[in-house]
Amino acid sequence: MRLPVLIAAGGVNPAGRISGHHAYRRTQEKAKQTWKALATLMGEPATPERQAYLRDHTLVRRIETQHMDVDAIPQHRAVNLAGAGDAPLTFRLRKRQLPETLPAGWTVSAVDDDTVEVQCSGGLAAFIPETRQSRVQVAGQLPTGFDPEKLYASRSHPRGLAMTIFAASDALGSAGLSWETLRQAVAPDEIAVYASSGMSQLDQNGNGGMMQAALLGKRVSSKQLPLGLPQMPADFVNAYVLGSAGSTGANIGACATYLYNLRQGVDDIRSGRRRVVLIGCAEAPILPEIIEGYRTMGALAEDEALMRLDGASTPDYRRACRPFAENCGFTLSESAVFSVLVDDALAVELGANVLGAVPEVFIYADGYKKSMVGRALGLLRSMLGQQGLDRSYIHAHGTGTPQNRVTESHIMSELAKTFGIARWPVAAIKAYLGHSLSPAAGDQLASALGTFADHIIPGITTIDRVAEDVHTDRLHFPLAHEAVEPGALDAVLLNSKGFGGNNATGLVLSPEQTRRMLEARHGAEAMTRWQRKNESVSAASQQYDTAMGEALQAPIYRFGEGVVDGLDLTLSDDAITIPGFANPVSLAMANPFEDMT
Repeated sequence: MRLPVLIAAGGVNPAGRISGHHAYRRTQEKAKQTWKALATLMGEPATPERQAYLRDHTLVRRIETQHMDVDAIPQHRAVNLAGAGDAPLTFRLRKRQLPETLPAGWTVSAVDDDTVEVQCSGGLAAFIPETRQSRVQVAGQLPTGFDPEKLYASRSHPRGLAMTIFAASDALGSAGLSWETLRQAVAPDEIAVYASSGMSQLDQNGNGGMMQAALLGKRVSSKQLPLGLPQMPADFVNAYVLGSAGSTGANIGACATYLYNLRQGVDDIRSGRRRVVLIGCAEAPILPEIIEGYRTMGALAEDEALMRLDGASTPDYRRACRPFAENCGFTLSESAVFSVLVDDALAVELGANVLGAVPEVFIYADGYKKSMVGRALGLLRSMLGQQGLDRSYIHAHGTGTPQNRVTESHIMSELAKTFGIARWPVAAIKAYLGHSLSPAAGDQLASALGTFADHIIPGITTIDRVAEDVHTDRLHFPLAHEAVEPGALDAVLLNSKGFGGNNATGLVLSPEQTRRMLEARHGAEAMTRWQRKNESVSAASQQYDTAMGEALQAPIYRFGEGVVDGLDLTLSDDAITIPGFANPVSLAMANPFEDMT
């Protein structure tokens, strides 16, 4: 069975650019290069004087006007208008504003060539524009000043798709291997992309604008419906970033969506069906309607509740998300995360960067929410023994809701006892980033890769203490950043929960453990050759990071390029050759049902 090896990760979340571990390092408030990369992302000078601005305009914070004016959200009030006494309601309109079908009771007479007078004998039902103040005024937002739509010819793309283009390009750029190198190393059908958004594209350029158009007196555009589909992140990456001819898919599992897509890629590589897989999610949900929808569910941290928690007259927005403490709801966020997986043989052959490996992702309709974490621990134990369990930690779903702090801590505590883990560290990255919905596990993965690189588990610094109803037996909730010895961690579990009891847990191995497994399978000589090849790959990765730190590079966007017509294909009875690919698609198919035919 092939091992899925992580060779790149990229994207953007409220902490900044994910490649180069910069978003992770922003949560640590460390590294001069990360502040510089953040300043470049935000279009700010990289000076000490602007560092406070960079800090204040990243992570979880009060919602900024680039998303909406939380003090004046537009809406309409339904009213019934009537004339004085028994007189009909009379008003004037421009002729072109008349409804196509006149309502009952309307009498229309011309005033001049452009104007008519209307008399309504039965009154008029109308919507009057007004504004309201949002009861939720906090979210995890991309760094202020970063606008992915301006980096390429976006042509009215929804925000989530513009974030997708940036994130996929960032992941590929950070790999140190060009996409051309990767695709020429395999057959076209050995490539796959699994990416999606959990809620579709809901801003004015997507489904949101389409659904609102008629009620706002606007027209539906030709782009809103197709660009609003939840599989569009995968479609955009295939068509405009990769020019791919391989497998594609868009899995949706609410807040576990990233792991749903990751599981698809892991299964493909383990089985040998694919050799190169891009995994991703993008979500841009900071919109008045989405916030109000989650608020009415009782899911979000409202300003009043935050003030009650602190006994304060103003909400502490920076500490709005408080996993495993006294809390009042989660904090919505936006993010786009992509990662690149290849099989172990290809990673060694190409000298690819080894960021880790994903041996399995467990997903079931699990209303009791224990079996996924348990199966991941069971696999870790079977692979690395008790030492592997003791040298692991977990990225909790950690939403910051009263229910989650009890149920998830109970799961983790019971399983730590069951598997003999004495002190299991728990990270909860939503304390910094908020809850980005479909990419949430991608945010966890990016943070975990940073921990493997820098040897620091992020503390849950938005809380002062763990709540009394949280299960703590065998668990360690660090309230400050916690250093670990280099090489002391072999694995991390990424835990996500979806709606309706659908849950997912992914097992990710450290780079050191992955390299040990690669050497065990491929031998010391092969790893020596890998090391030599990796020198140039690592240098290319660093060159990309340096360039992005100096000035944002245009993302890959190949609209209308490399379109292949059916007549361009070369066909034989055993292969199809596609222009631009060194290897053909094999048609020599083994009979999988040989014992039945």
